[in-house]
Parts: sequence; structure tokens; C-alpha cells
Amino acid sequence: MSHGRRRLLIAGGWSMLLAVPAGHAVAQSAQGKAKSKIGVVGSGRLGGAVGSLLVKAGHPVMFASRHPDELKTLTDSLGPLAQAGTVAQAVAFADVILLAVPYGAVPDIGQQNRWQGKIVLDATNAVAARDGAIVDEVKANGIGATTAKYLAGARIVRVFNFTGASEFTRESHRKPPLMAVPMAGNDAEALSVAAGLVRDAGFDPVVVGGLSSADRFAPGGKLFRQMGTAEEFRRAMDQ
Repeated sequence: MSHGRRRLLIAGGWSMLLAVPAGHAVAQSAQGKAKSKIGVVGSGRLGGAVGSLLVKAGHPVMFASRHPDELKTLTDSLGPLAQAGTVAQAVAFADVILLAVPYGAVPDIGQQNRWQGKIVLDATNAVAARDGAIVDEVKANGIGATTAKYLAGARIVRVFNFTGASEFTRESHRKPPLMAVPMAGNDAEALSVAAGLVRDAGFDPVVVGGLSSADRFAPGGKLFRQMGTAEEFRRAMDQ
């Protein structure tokens, strides 16, 4: 199936996948669903911003750093659902990982931790001036495939990477219509979980396609920083 025909609808409390056109906003999750334990690997501006939104939505979140004590101000400000730990502790703790590290760190993080079966919300971007030679690999193979190579066995959804931390903080739960957030992945269940978390963070999830379509809303893609409603985002996809 081509990316333009890839289809997804979440129904029955995210437990059932049916068909709607790619680019449509994903249906809202059922009320009262269980909260996911989130591990934020890379607790800088973006990880801190999105992780904070998920804490405020009621999810237990472990923010990870090589120096967890440096995250005390952040976790204290968010209350008892927030805690700090190492990367290994966050990966072990979490049902879902939000990956928000500089892209050059992805190979080492992938090698040092077990990712098999983990749902990973990949919010990374490859930047030549910062990340070095791995950017050439991303250009050759696509960012979705490159992340999947280094996080062996992970169920990856590219999401929360198309704009910056300040925009996510500012636009969360704005007056409807909500801001659309694009996502791409090959695993239907992982996409449904990601869509629920996007909604919990205060946005409208829009499926662009499989992982190979993720470059469309990465830096250099025409949908990068395409901020607007789901309808506006859908029109931009079709141009």
C-alpha cells in the first residue's frame, strides 16, 4: 500500500484498527483509559516540554539523564507523577519511551539499552552541524529507517519532532480546533498508543504514513513546521 493510501482509525478505546484516509485526524481515545508509564530519554527543552504535558495529563513520567540530580527542579515542579533516573532506569520503567536526544547519540543509546518490544516516540532530528556523519546515513536511508536500525526491535513512531519545544508548550490544549501533530510508523498498535498520547498532550494526531514517510515532516521536508489544524495539515500534505 502506498503512503498516500495508508489508512488508520482508532476505535473501541484504541483496541481496534479500521480504515480512514491517511492524513485524517485520529479518533479520540476512550475516556478513563489506563495511563501509560512514560520514559523521557533526553530531558532537554523538547523532552522536558512534552514530558511535562504528559505528566499534567496524568501519566507517570521518568525523565532520564546521565546526571539525574540535575533534573530535580523539573521533577519537583511537576509533582509526584514525575521522577528522574538514568536512561537505563527510564527504559526499564516505561511502557512508552519519548526519545528526544541529539541524533548523534542514537547509536550509543541503542547499543546500551534493550529496546525489544518497546514503543518509542521518536522526536529526534538529525542536524548536520551537531550530529556529524550519521546525518549522511539519514539522508541516504531516511530518518525512520535509521532510527529503527539502531533501536533494534523497537516499535517506532516518529512524532513530536516537526516543531520546537516552545510551540508545543504554547499550543497545547488551545481553543479548538487543536494544533495538528503529524506522526508516522509501521506498527498499528504503536500508532494508536502514540495518537492517544498526542491527544493527552493537547493536540490532534494526524497519520502521514509509514516510517518511510517520516522525512516529509523532518527538517528539509515540506511539512516541517507546518503548524495549523488537521484540515490545514491535510491540505499541505496533498500539495
